Amino acid sequence: MNESDAPPLLLDITSETCPMTFVRTRLALDGLPAGGLLRVTLCGEEPLKNVTRSTQSLGHTVLATEEETGDGRYILTIRKKEEA
Repeated sequence: MNESDAPPLLLDITSETCPMTFVRTRLALDGLPAGGLLRVTLCGEEPLKNVTRSTQSLGHTVLATEEETGDGRYILTIRKKEEA
């Protein structure tokens, strides 16, 4: 199995508040190989906006944003940037 076929790493940060939402997301991304996938479950629109913006500013790609059952929880699927 190559890295692109590996299942995504799952990260639940629903109990975290900013800025720890991004800190935990970044630490998870740092541990992934280039091109690896991370699925982040978070709670609230502010963390959703902040994590999305911050990960994109670092060059990673947000592949999908899903709202989970209308309770304010979201799932972001992020692909780690390729090495330069």
